[in-house]
Amino acid sequence: MKHIAVYGQYVHKDAPDTIKAIITAFIDAGCDVKVEKDFYEFMDDIDLPGQVTTFDSLTAAYDLLISIGGDGTILRAVSYIGDLDVPILGINTGRLGFLATTHEDGIQSIVKQIMNGDYQLNKRSLITATSSHPENHLPPDNFALNEVTVSRMNTTSMIQIETHLDGEFLNSYWADGLIISTPTGSTGYSLSCGGPVISPTTDAFVITPIAPHNLNARPLVIHDNTVITVKVIGREKEFLTSLDNRIASYPNETEITLKKANFTIDLIQLNDQSFIKTLRHKLLWGEDKRN
Repeated sequence: MKHIAVYGQYVHKDAPDTIKAIITAFIDAGCDVKVEKDFYEFMDDIDLPGQVTTFDSLTAAYDLLISIGGDGTILRAVSYIGDLDVPILGINTGRLGFLATTHEDGIQSIVKQIMNGDYQLNKRSLITATSSHPENHLPPDNFALNEVTVSRMNTTSMIQIETHLDGEFLNSYWADGLIISTPTGSTGYSLSCGGPVISPTTDAFVITPIAPHNLNARPLVIHDNTVITVKVIGREKEFLTSLDNRIASYPNETEITLKKANFTIDLIQLNDQSFIKTLRHKLLWGEDKRN
């Protein structure tokens, strides 16, 4: 592993020492390290090794992207990677961290494991979104690792979301919005709206309404080979569509078609990590103060 990219959105107040230690350790291991240009500019006060250069975009020539921050930082890093097959190592300097599960403790040990190949690649599925509108307002990177959400815009009124699965009518949701989540995203926005937690290796999507008016409109788990079509009808002229943290707006009655992407994102999982451990330690899974 020789070519390393480093990405972050901003520098947390306690992160400079961690950033410098990570970069220095990989350089000492014989790697060529490049830092994303905007992130590099955040680090004016950090005395980085002289060999560090910058990048504006990624290519398949990189062996690894290190995301420094929280889960939101990884979601933005995914838009750089797309279908390049560059694995991501998330170093958590944020808060909860379901994706950025590696902590800044023991940098030398982390680098040693990476250089020795002592890790697993955890493949994560994505959702792609396309629009029926002649002017496709969706971001050029029209995929999401966590979820695609349609929601109301500039109104306190509910919207109606007509939903079809493989061309068959499912429901007209009266709600504030609708979340279509991957297993990765099942511990995110969908979970906060009452959706289930799904193991990352499950071939499934979750459809979760946001504050539905109908109490019998519950989250629905479907196979991820299903093609989902949604159309929003509301009092306002437009509605919002978000792909993870990238947002676009559309006129009412625009159809958004969602399906599984034909590529995956590889998250590096060190051998002392697992999804089950993350549930126990970060969601306090099953913890009971009475016992």
